[in-house]
Amino acid sequence: MCVAVPGKVIEINGPKAKVDVMNNTCDVDIRLVQPKLGDYVLIHAGCAIDVLSKDAAEEILWMFNELEEEMNGHPGADR
Repeated sequence: MCVAVPGKVIEINGPKAKVDVMNNTCDVDIRLVQPKLGDYVLIHAGCAIDVLSKDAAEEILWMFNELEEEMNGHPGADR
């Protein structure tokens, strides 16, 4: 299964951007999309594959947080 995560663009340097993903900064290739500073992008395998609305990004991040809480609440759950 493949998972893409949303992140907020905090810096753009040509074809690369620094993106905040759940309070972690990573470098992302943005050649497939045209984000602006402050936009949310969907990231898969180091590439931004879509520009998201803030609401859509926050909903996905909420789901990730819920999943993490669920896993942390069950001792022995695979991580």
